[in-house]
Amino acid sequence: MIKKLLDRIFNSKSAKSLAHASTTVNPTHKAQQRSKLTANHAHKQPDLPHHGALSIAHKTHKIDRNLLSNAALKTTEGLHKAGFEAYIVGGAVRDLLLNRTPKDFDVATNATPEQVNRLFRRSRLIGKRFRLVHVLFGDETIEVSTFRGSHLEAEGDAKVSDSGRIIRDNVFGSIVDDALRRDFTANALYYNPASQEVLDFHNGYADIKAGILRMIGKPETRYAEDPVRMLRAVRLSAKLGLKIEAQTQAPIAKMADYLADVPPSRLFDEMLKLFLSGHAMQSLAALRAQQLHHGLLPMLDVMLEQAMGKRFIMMALQNTDQRILAGKSANPSFLFACLLWHEMIVAWELHKKSGQHLMPALHLAMNEVIASQAEKLAIHNRYTATMKEIWAMQPRFEQRAGKRPFALLTHPRYRAGYDFLLLRCESGELPMELGEWWTAFANAEGEARSAMLMADSAPKKRRRRNRKKPSATPNVAD
Repeated sequence: MIKKLLDRIFNSKSAKSLAHASTTVNPTHKAQQRSKLTANHAHKQPDLPHHGALSIAHKTHKIDRNLLSNAALKTTEGLHKAGFEAYIVGGAVRDLLLNRTPKDFDVATNATPEQVNRLFRRSRLIGKRFRLVHVLFGDETIEVSTFRGSHLEAEGDAKVSDSGRIIRDNVFGSIVDDALRRDFTANALYYNPASQEVLDFHNGYADIKAGILRMIGKPETRYAEDPVRMLRAVRLSAKLGLKIEAQTQAPIAKMADYLADVPPSRLFDEMLKLFLSGHAMQSLAALRAQQLHHGLLPMLDVMLEQAMGKRFIMMALQNTDQRILAGKSANPSFLFACLLWHEMIVAWELHKKSGQHLMPALHLAMNEVIASQAEKLAIHNRYTATMKEIWAMQPRFEQRAGKRPFALLTHPRYRAGYDFLLLRCESGELPMELGEWWTAFANAEGEARSAMLMADSAPKKRRRRNRKKPSATPNVAD
């Protein structure tokens, strides 16, 4: 029934509105290629030209089709049957060529977002800066983008800031335009699951095999368009072991200030990818080497120059890397609580010296550090709430008398707070004995646990007696 409905929809469209895009493309005449995005209505894989790209056959690239997700295959097949071009693109193709299993799959097509949305029942349009479609298959989401055109064209929904940063980019074009708009040559590869060929427009295949990360176009212009590309270069280099090509690397240090023009929320998302890549330690080293860390995490330089602070952060990053590489989840709240902890300590001490009591001083320091961080890197509220809980538990771990340890064990974030305490002990900030006591206390039961409690040396609060006021006696007249 669904097939008949699709047949009726696509066969009812006029040949004029579905005229296929030009079959020959000359990269030097891109403006002529930014024509209407259309599709053939025949229900078979279109006989597409190679658009002047290098066509790499399966016997050469040897991508294992079995490593593709069923959702990605169904998406490209659905688009092909409707007469559209469709390729798996970007990081998934790059990872497959590097013998890595892709984390997710993106698809590029000449169908407009509205056409994709109509084609797949479980899909939704997203994005303002650049409109995309998320096609849903169970718990997997395939991101489908329309081939991008030049944001410099007079026509189309595009906007550029005075610094050259692309603010809005809803201009569609041909596959050649799309390849030119991608950031690195390694990400400008288009894999067609139907023919199993890879289209290579910018020698990305050769760069991957040579272990090189190279920018498409003039690096200064491309970084100005999107400064986040500088962070992406660092992340991909650290994660994939690719060497940043000399001309691609040269402008990074002097253009680091361009990151100040990036919305804090987008900057946070990119930093999250960087620190949760499984190669956070290498990424941090690369950030510093490229002088990109200034302003991203306040006081990061100061923390890393202090022996204790550096040890604490490196242990936290190593712990995160080990979990991710082992296929386990990593909590962003825990990681950012670690990265900002020593800045927290400084602020906390200042408030205590100003006369604030222990816990009020701690809460003032928390709010101050989070607010300061939000100016550069907007950490999502769902993370900052947990970060504050982890920090607020730390003074309570030093209280080992009375009922307080029992109450702490029942805290919903106890495990995260306990792991944080162990890092503090292992880094030398606190004595190891404290972490060992809490490990033993948590594992003990009944009377053995009670016997571990220390004498309560805290001054006991005096109970205020409720004095009964004498009842007023009515004046009785004699």
